[in-house]
Amino acid sequence: MRIDIVSAVPALLESPLGESIIKRARANGVVEIQIHDLRIYGEGKYHQIDDQPFGGGSGMVLMPAPIFQVVRKLLSERAYDEVIFPSPDGELFSQAVANELSMATNLLFICGHYKGVDERVREALVTREISIGDFVVTGGELPTAIVVDAIVRLLPGAIHDTESALLDSFQSGILEGPVYTRPADFEGMHVPNVLLSGDHKKIDAWRQAKSIQRTEERRPDLLA
Repeated sequence: MRIDIVSAVPALLESPLGESIIKRARANGVVEIQIHDLRIYGEGKYHQIDDQPFGGGSGMVLMPAPIFQVVRKLLSERAYDEVIFPSPDGELFSQAVANELSMATNLLFICGHYKGVDERVREALVTREISIGDFVVTGGELPTAIVVDAIVRLLPGAIHDTESALLDSFQSGILEGPVYTRPADFEGMHVPNVLLSGDHKKIDAWRQAKSIQRTEERRPDLLA
């Protein structure tokens, strides 16, 4: 998979996409991630990329020309399964969406900033808008990093134990239950005996029951 990201502040993406699982996935050729600095395509001596909104109001808006220039360049080089714009009014991101996007070959993300992007960018270039929740952050970089992380960890070879990703919360529609590791007795707090029994049928049944219980307690809407 190849992922291209257009950003006005690419430094915000360097650490989230340069460590841990994603770092290894990039090094091992599982995914190629290219971050494109929008300011390179800015206008004039100072590479301007934003301007005041028509009609007045506070804040600045990313101008269409720099974004169109870089996106058209990328589109001339390859076809993208989706051109994604993280936005508060997009479809709510979910594990199902991550699963779907993990099947893509090429993805392109356009990160908004300040008050967002000129609407013509969304109308002419974007094929899908995604929201990570009902709140607003400074720009599209951190939502993009979250979406990319959720996608990349599903790619074959990204995680050594592929089954682990398939057993995460939401993969089966409910939350994952509690997990434990050594020691079996920590300051008087004990690991449930069933997990030490070696009886895998009983362990699987216990985990399923605990997953349902946790979902009922914390996210009953998932069961509905």
